[in-house]
Amino acid sequence: MDGKGKIGAPFIDGVIDTWLSKHRLLYVGATRHPLILSIRDGTVNISAFKIWLGQDYLFVRAFAAFVGSVLVKAWKQSDDGSDMEVILGGMAALNDEIAWFKKEASKWGIDLSNIVPRKPTDVYIKFLESLMSPDVEYTVVMTAFWAIEAVYQESFAHCLEDGAKTPPELQETCQRWGNQGFGEYCSCLKNIANRRLEMASVDLFKQASNEVVKKAEVALLSVLEHEIDFWNMSRSDS
Repeated sequence: MDGKGKIGAPFIDGVIDTWLSKHRLLYVGATRHPLILSIRDGTVNISAFKIWLGQDYLFVRAFAAFVGSVLVKAWKQSDDGSDMEVILGGMAALNDEIAWFKKEASKWGIDLSNIVPRKPTDVYIKFLESLMSPDVEYTVVMTAFWAIEAVYQESFAHCLEDGAKTPPELQETCQRWGNQGFGEYCSCLKNIANRRLEMASVDLFKQASNEVVKKAEVALLSVLEHEIDFWNMSRSDS
């Protein structure tokens, strides 16, 4: 979600905010997970952070392929040519992100070549692969795309707020996803998703549009559930 402190804000803007209000507990569970709170208050178990780092590296590689598929759908289905520019910007940043994971892994003594996906990682990646199917509508994948990015932005921005006791060695991690620029990028993704959802919503007398809106909401909920499982995995020994 764009900006700081929105977790308790009552302001509703668009279909997505309506859904976040409706599914508030799940959204809070994904964006205020105990792992994130432990980073923010300086009590994080570094072994949990290392698990997250290795598993997220695997996820990001799959995520890059997913974003590529979103770009293709934008080219074929979008009503606004500027969507592709936003998505291309995200793709370009992923190259730097993968390099950052490699650098961080080296700093923490993690051999990425030996990282094996844990069950939540594997399940999440399979979910991404399902969204890459040509049969999945652009509106649905844009909703999921926004949610994936927004969970990290909202989570790590919380670790940068006034009063946070985030360890110095984790500041760079929090800055990567919690910075203002990434927040603005997430806002652009949200605007695209909302625009598409609102277009479908005003056309609800058509069964196909109704189904697209329903599938988009299910995709949003699936992302939040996968994110919670991913955070949980990082705090588990199995």
